[in-house]
Amino acid sequence: HVQLVESGGGSVEAGGSLKLACAASGLTATTNCMAWFRQTPGKQREYDAHISSGTYTYVADSMKDRFAISQDTAKNTMYLQMNGLKPEDTAMYYCAARSGVCYTSPGEYENWGEGTQVTVS
Repeated sequence: HVQLVESGGGSVEAGGSLKLACAASGLTATTNCMAWFRQTPGKQREYDAHISSGTYTYVADSMKDRFAISQDTAKNTMYLQMNGLKPEDTAMYYCAARSGVCYTSPGEYENWGEGTQVTVS
């Protein structure tokens, strides 16, 4: 049973930074893809970034110059470093995990955390 717990959200001023964390437990050897998504009320979850096998990273083009994804495999924790935050980054941020190939569609992920709120003013 995979459990994902996000932390690190909060309220910041525009231009500020936050580092989100996703602590994972119950991962198997095949659960090699972890990703970050965001969601605002009334909208579908939007892909931000993923990391595969603890090594291969990808960040959505619109955020590539501001966000970075990383993973500490020893701690089973994934991170999203967010710099230069903008009001439009305000959202609930979710951690997701799946076995096999990473996808940008939230429907491909079977494991989700409860989310952490980021508010930028």
